[in-house]
Formats: sequence, C-alpha cells, structure tokens
Amino acid sequence: MGLRERKSPSETALECQQAVDRSGPEYVDILELPDQEVNKKASATETSSSSSSSTNGGPPSITSNTVDSSVSKATDDEDLSSTVTSASAPRRVVWRNVILMSLLHLGALYGLLLLPVAHPITWVWTWFCFTVSALGITAGAHRLWSHRSYKASLPLRALLAVANSMAFQNDIFEWSRDHRVHHKFSETHADPHNAKRGFFFSHVGWLLLRKHPEVITKGKRLDLSDLEKDPIVQFQRKYYKPSVVLMCFIVPTVVPWYFWGETIHTAFYLAGLLRYTLALNATWLVNSAAHMYGMRPYDKNINPRENRFVTISAIGEGFHNYHHTFPYDYATSEYGWRLNLTTMFIDFMCWVGLASEPKKVSREMVMARKMRTGDGSGRSG
Repeated sequence: MGLRERKSPSETALECQQAVDRSGPEYVDILELPDQEVNKKASATETSSSSSSSTNGGPPSITSNTVDSSVSKATDDEDLSSTVTSASAPRRVVWRNVILMSLLHLGALYGLLLLPVAHPITWVWTWFCFTVSALGITAGAHRLWSHRSYKASLPLRALLAVANSMAFQNDIFEWSRDHRVHHKFSETHADPHNAKRGFFFSHVGWLLLRKHPEVITKGKRLDLSDLEKDPIVQFQRKYYKPSVVLMCFIVPTVVPWYFWGETIHTAFYLAGLLRYTLALNATWLVNSAAHMYGMRPYDKNINPRENRFVTISAIGEGFHNYHHTFPYDYATSEYGWRLNLTTMFIDFMCWVGLASEPKKVSREMVMARKMRTGDGSGRSG
C-alpha cells in the first residue's frame, strides 16, 4: 500500500490560492459578518465570553480574562491602527489566574524531582501523553479546524477531539475562533497575544490580564458557521469539562498505576502536571518566541519567524514565518517531514484513508515569494 496519489504542485498551488480568494468560513481568511449579524450575536457572545475560558493555550478552569464592563468598547468601524489609551484599556490583572498558573508550574517543578524515582515506562508514557495532547492542538485545533488545511474523516475528527481535551487548552471552538482572530489581526490590539506587547505578555501574560476590548470587538465579526455546524466540535464543547478531567488528569494518572504499578502520586505529577505544563509552554512559545526570534525568509514585513527550538518543542509549529505567509498549507513548512511530526501524522492519516485533500503551496510559489518579500536568509528551520 502506498501514499495516495496527489495533484501536481502547480495545480495544488492554484487551488490553494483560489481557496484563499473564495469567501467562506472554511478558509483562514474568514469573512467578517454583516453588522446585523454582529448585533444579533452580540449578547450571546458577551455572555459566552464572561463564562468561557481564556484564549489559545489557557486552561478553561482559570477565570476568563475577558474585558471588564468598565472598559469602553471600540466601535466596529474604528481602525485597528488607532491608539487605545490606558484610560480606555487599563491593564487589569486576573489574580486567580496568576495564583493557579503559579501553582501549576510549581507542581511541574516538583514533578521534575520525581523523575529519578519514576518507572522508566512512566517516562515513556509521559512523552506519549505529551505527543497526543500536542497533536490535539497542532493537527486538530490548528491545522484542521482553524485553517481547514486538510479534510478529516469522522473517526479522525473524533480522535483529535479526544486528544484536544487531553491538551486542556480550551475547547476546539474557542481555540479556533481565537486563532482566526490572531491571524486576521496579527500584532494589533485585536490579537489576543500581541507580540508587540513583549515576550512575557505574548507567552503567558495575556492569560493573566483582562482581554483588550479589540479582541472582543473584532472577534464578534468573524464567520464561525463552519465550527457551529460541526457536530464533533459542538459535542466536545458541550462536554468539555468532564472530558478534560478524564483525559488530561485521570487517564494519564491511572494508566501507569494500573498497568505497571507506578504510584498515583508520581504518575499524577509526571504524566499529569509536568506533561500538561510542558505542552502549555510549547504552545505559548509559538505565540512568543516564534514571533520575536529567528529569520524571516518568506516575508520580512511581518513579525513571525522561523525558530528551530519552537519547531522541535511544538512538533512542527516553529516554521512560523512560512505559516503566516502561507496559512493554508497543511504542512506549515516547505520542508515536508523535517522536524515536523505533525505533518508526518497527517500524511500517515492520508495514507490509511482517514484524511484527504491536504493543501500545499508549490515550490515555484514559495521561491517567488522568497525573492519578493524574504529577508534573504535562505533555508529555514
């Protein structure tokens, strides 16, 4: 059995470009809703925002960092480049988030101390849970649901939803919504983790503060009907909390105890808290380090960079200058499987028939873009 036959690079590139040009929620360049639709959804969105979790990479059990009602909202026709004064957008610390994040990282540090006494199989199990939860974000919430860069069958979508619950970084709907806002309004006040506000803010600080009002205002305008109509997305959203308790904490803890006699204590701190904290920080590095450190061989006019360390830690997500230049490419890189476990996974799913139609940019288009807007740094990664 071999890899499924694909179209030529030029044909695929043409289809990708046409896909971006076409309107519709299945593509990363999401249409903004007309004003009447925004008004219709406004009350529901604000209610959801006040009770929902933080944006990409934040555990939903932490108090939402939505904007205070005392913060004046930006008008729909206000330009994103306008300056928002400190009076209209005060930095309000969410102290509950600060405390919970601190406790989580202290628990992870304690987990490191347990590595010498843990069973070697527990180390392997911890790595396995990290990889599964990472794929729930990279192959699932990111490349499939946020960007629609390939198609997945019902069984694969269900599997990725389970893996996404193990990741505990918000349900698929919220993660994808916030990621689309990030792409459409990157490095502006509407970007949930705007890297222009500094490394700490873009890494974790944005989870410790109330959202900037522009994040709420501009997020309301995105057409998310594809996510609203996806039964897997809606099922996971409905049962997200119990699925997180089961997949993020109970399963990683109980399996080592039941099958090879690991202590509950060690299993919880290693496969539970340490693994979870590492996965969170791997995701956060894409928002911070990959927007600040590295080369820009595809587009020197945008902040995202090619960062090898992030590529390794986030199983393929560190080719970030490429990804923001060609967001519809399922591989997020021109180099195929190179340091890209997520692309290997998607290709394997295509080979066994559970995924199909991965979008890929032609070599000619990549080289032309490098020549036109790149920084001349050559190879990336």
